[in-house]
Amino acid sequence: MALSYSFIVPVYNRPDEILELLESFASQETNLLYEIVIIEDGSSIPCDKVIAQYEQLDITYLVKENSGPGSSRNYGMERAKGNYFIILDSDCMLPPQYITAMDTALRANYVDCFGGPDAAHPLFSNLQKAISYSMTSFFTTGGIRGGAEKTGKFQPRSFNMGLSKKAFEVSEGFGDIHPGEDPDLVLRLWKLGYDTQLITDAFVYHKRRISWKKFYTQVNKFGLVRPILNKWHPASKKITYWFPSIFILGFIISFLVSLFNFYWFLQLYILYFFIILIHSSVLNKSVKIGVMSVIATMIQFYGYGKGFLSSVIQVQWLKKLPRKQYPHLFFK
Repeated sequence: MALSYSFIVPVYNRPDEILELLESFASQETNLLYEIVIIEDGSSIPCDKVIAQYEQLDITYLVKENSGPGSSRNYGMERAKGNYFIILDSDCMLPPQYITAMDTALRANYVDCFGGPDAAHPLFSNLQKAISYSMTSFFTTGGIRGGAEKTGKFQPRSFNMGLSKKAFEVSEGFGDIHPGEDPDLVLRLWKLGYDTQLITDAFVYHKRRISWKKFYTQVNKFGLVRPILNKWHPASKKITYWFPSIFILGFIISFLVSLFNFYWFLQLYILYFFIILIHSSVLNKSVKIGVMSVIATMIQFYGYGKGFLSSVIQVQWLKKLPRKQYPHLFFK
C-alpha cells in the first residue's frame, strides 16, 4: 500500500506554538510529500496569520467550535487527504529527521498504529527539562509506561501518534474523555485486532507548556482517568498502575515510623531521590535541574497517586458513574 501522510494538529489559543511547529516542518530533511491539517478548536486567538507565513507547506486550516482535542482530531482526520494520520500536540516540535525515521520504520514493519517518544529540546527552560525528566526517565513512571517496545504492547500517546485511515474508520477515533482518550483508543484498537509499535527514532520535542501547578493538575487527572479506563477495559489492569499510590503511602508511613527512631524505610526514599538528583544532574548537565527533577518526581507521584486512589474508591469500589463523579474529565 502506498502511504500518504496527513499530520493532524488541534490547537487552542496557541499561535506561538504553531509557529514553532511549522518551523520544524520547514526544516524536515525529506523529499516526501505530506499534508498538515491544523484544527482551530474554538480559539479566540487564531493562528491563521502564522499559517500564512508558510506557503511552502501543504497546510489545510480548519476552524470549528470548541469540543476538545479528541473530537478535534477526529474532525481533522475525517477531512484529511492522506491514508495515514500522524497526530501531534501543538506544543511539539519535530527534529529534522522525524518524517524520514517514521516513514522508514513503517515501510520496514508496517502497523496501523504507532507511537514515538518525547524528549527535551536543549533550548527548553529548566522547568520544562525537569518535568520532561520526571515524565520520561527510566527511574520514574517513564520506565513503567515507556519500556515495552514489542509490537502489540506499547500504548502510543496522542502528542506523537500514528494511525491508519482504516484503523480510524473502524475504531471511530477518539472518545470524549480527556486526558485518557489516547490509551482508550489504543485499547479499543487492540480489541479489534490491530497491532501497535514504538518507533524510537520518531521522537518529538514536547514543550509541555506548564508550571508546577499545571503539572500537578495534569498528573492528578492522569491518575483519575486510569481506574476509569480499567473499568472500561478490564484486561488492561496492571499492578504497576498502583505504584505511585503505594509510593506515596509508603513515604507517609516511613516518615511516621521515623518518629519512633526507625529510619530504614525513610533512608530508602532518600536514596531513591538522591539517585534521581544525580542522574538528572548528569543527564541535563545542571545540578539545579537535578534538584527540580526531584521536586517534579514528588509532584508527579503525589498527584497521580492521589488521583488514582480517589478514582479507585469512587469508580471501582463505590461504583459511581465516571461522568457524574468527574464531569471535568469529559467533553460534551
